[in-house]
Amino acid sequence: MNLAPDAFLRVEGLEKRFAGEAVLHAVTFDLAEGRVLSVIGRSGCGKTTLLRIIAGLVAGDAGSIHRRGLDITGLPAEQRGIVYLYQEPLLFPHLTVFENVAFGLRLRGMTSPEIDTRVTRMLESLDLLEHRDKAPSRISGGQRQRVSFGRALILAPSLLLLDEPFSSLDTDTRAQMQQLFKRVAAEYAITAIFVTHDLKEALLLGDRIATLRGGRLHTYPTKADFIADPEAGVAEEIAFWSALGAPSSDPDAA
Repeated sequence: MNLAPDAFLRVEGLEKRFAGEAVLHAVTFDLAEGRVLSVIGRSGCGKTTLLRIIAGLVAGDAGSIHRRGLDITGLPAEQRGIVYLYQEPLLFPHLTVFENVAFGLRLRGMTSPEIDTRVTRMLESLDLLEHRDKAPSRISGGQRQRVSFGRALILAPSLLLLDEPFSSLDTDTRAQMQQLFKRVAAEYAITAIFVTHDLKEALLLGDRIATLRGGRLHTYPTKADFIADPEAGVAEEIAFWSALGAPSSDPDAA
């Protein structure tokens, strides 16, 4: 695979083994700034391991990671400018919605007026302003995920890694969060890798699509290329929904 030399993120030849078993094999891709890469794959295929290596939470066995041309392969997680968003919100239960979002800014020693301005704007973007003084236990699961999202974005990470962040939400809330992510990603020009096992979610949220199978990552130049690939499973998905909507040929069917 030819990588763009000026890509915001370049991952080359990433390898990882656990107990002698290959989890990632020669994973190579690039990502332009302000773009979202959806990585789709079944549970246990290595998607989370890939994110954790990029974030610096797990060491790869081989390969390199470059951000804006800088080799960050050996840097500790706190020096990478990368934020990892987990499946569960992991909020501080004793802090309000406002203070959860403001937490990282306070650690950085930002002044209270600036914190108030930035957090208020973020809560407005996430439709959470009316809940600013509530504890996490007093808001819904979808709202807690928004708070977690805001806490990550407020730090202006150079790269946001999302590990199936909406998988535990009900269908309606998940759809709302997907639309929210698209809007906020555009507003803040987010560069992100969004991991999911959901085909529709990958297509909806990603500017580009990649699949991870057997530890090997395959990226597609365009969404059209992904849809046209018989291995992607899009044709089966379309056929399934088309069959549900087709009139029955059974004369006894009610």
